[in-house]
Amino acid sequence: MQQRTLGASDLIVSDIGFGCMSLTDRDQAREVIHAALDAGVTFFDTAEVYGARLNERLVGEVLAPVRGEVKIATKFGFNVDQGLESLNSSPDHIRAVVDGSLSRLGIEQIDLLYQHRLDPQVPIEETAGAVRGLIEAGKVGHFGLCEVGVDIIRRAHAVQPLTALQSEYSLWWREAEQEILPVLDELGIGLVPFSPLGKGFLTGTIGSAADVAGKGTAIFPRFNDATLANDQVLVDAVRAVAGRHECTPGQVALAWIIRRLPHACPIPGTSKAARASENSRAAAVELTDDDLRELDETSARFQVDSVRYPAALQALINR
Repeated sequence: MQQRTLGASDLIVSDIGFGCMSLTDRDQAREVIHAALDAGVTFFDTAEVYGARLNERLVGEVLAPVRGEVKIATKFGFNVDQGLESLNSSPDHIRAVVDGSLSRLGIEQIDLLYQHRLDPQVPIEETAGAVRGLIEAGKVGHFGLCEVGVDIIRRAHAVQPLTALQSEYSLWWREAEQEILPVLDELGIGLVPFSPLGKGFLTGTIGSAADVAGKGTAIFPRFNDATLANDQVLVDAVRAVAGRHECTPGQVALAWIIRRLPHACPIPGTSKAARASENSRAAAVELTDDDLRELDETSARFQVDSVRYPAALQALINR
């Protein structure tokens, strides 16, 4: 796997990273993370809130033997006890969370620290200033934000330069192209797309709401029968390109991102070692200009509704 920088920073990561949120026990974490490592992944994403801090411990334990070869990102932004609770990005809370994350991960410096969600009670300048202090203290290497708009990006960047924005981006959700990506390019900020496989839709395994019944994906409004049936044309286009390259639809969806955006690193997540290996091998898929044009034109006709989350979660998306 090749390496790339996030934006104009000196943070070097693998072309494709790994989102660790789905990992819930040690044996599983060891198997899945090692599959990603074997495929060349060097960038791993976790958060304090995942598993109420358990995920950080699992990731830290598995990556300890290769700490010098990988980059680890984590996030603050919530009061965490039994899971995701209220927002909190007060400077004192940020400092406490970072100390806790460093301990759980077993590391001396967090390579990339994100604000997980914007806290409307705390000016972004205060948040950025707190992270700047942590960078100066050597506890944090780089600063990132999640799911924010251009005004917040500019205001934070003016206090502490941002290395990355983490936001949803895929062939099925290209909203970032409208306003976000031009600003990231202007300021030299990288993009870390989460849900780069459309929460599984772009793998070609979801054709109706019944296919996600009982799974976490079922809570998202887009996974209704009408939308899924209508948007199968997009999956068909991805599958056709995959056939030409003798790879999987999911690999095409990931290759589309890294081919179009040289300073972006998608972080597909999975709880299965085989899927982690498959996703990572997408970096070797060499899409042609014609492939990109076909995928761009088709996906432009099948962008999902802007309401991505149930109402309670949607309220945490501050643009």
